[in-house]
This record gives sequence, structure tokens and C-alpha cells, in this order.
Amino acid sequence: MAYEPVMVPPKNPRTRRTVLVVVGVVLSLCCLGGLIGGSVLWNLAREARGPAHDSVDTFAGAMVARDFPTAYGQLCSRMRNQQSQADFVRQQSERFTSTGYEIVGVNVTNRNGRVGAQADVRWLLPDGASGTQVLTLIKEDGDWRICE
Repeated sequence: MAYEPVMVPPKNPRTRRTVLVVVGVVLSLCCLGGLIGGSVLWNLAREARGPAHDSVDTFAGAMVARDFPTAYGQLCSRMRNQQSQADFVRQQSERFTSTGYEIVGVNVTNRNGRVGAQADVRWLLPDGASGTQVLTLIKEDGDWRICE
């Protein structure tokens, strides 16, 4: 009995190219999906921070403009119940000296369904120095309020 070799199909030079094209397409789709997913997550995070940032901006802008009644309106009800608007205006008129501000960052959190935020505000002082204050915010009746 003679040994007969098994027939081996001829090598197809297109097989390697086809595999590389398929792998390239899959990698491209994965990268594109990552970019789109990252962009969507970034926009969602920005949308969550936006209203809190706007409330801090309104408060800080009113404080620097010495429009203390407007700043008082940005406080949460607990703080407004502890101090009347007249007392707040009088106290801030005597003490507040900032000439400008910069909102350094806003961080919105959701812990067990309780939404809150913290904002870092750098206050510019008349002598050129600055100081950073962390403002705590809560969501009250759908609006963000300063509630230290």
C-alpha cells in the first residue's frame, strides 16, 4: 500500500488581506463607539453641572456687585429662615469686600437619590490676594440653592 499525500488547498493571497481589513473595520468601529460614548457622557455631566454653576454664578456676581438682596434670594430656605434679608444685607454690607470671583469647579453628586453639589469659588480681594471658598448647594423646588 502506497502512501498518497492529502490534497492541500492552494494558499489564497487574499485571505490575509481580508482578515486585516475585517480586524481594521472592527477596531475602527470600537474607537468610534468609544469617542461617541465619551462625548455623550461628557455632555451629560456638563448638563448636570450647568444649572448648579449658573446658581453659583448668580450668587457670586450679586455679591461682588453688592446686590445683596439678589444674593439672599439664592440661599436655601433653611438659611433664609435663620436670617432675615435685612440682617443678611446689613451683615454683608459691613463685611464683604471681594472685588471679583472665579468659579474654579462645580461637582454634582447623587448619593442614594439625594442630589447635591459643591462649588469652589475663588474670591479676589482688594489687595490683589485671593481666597477660595467651598459653597454647598442643594436642589430645592427644582432650583439649585446655596446652603452652607
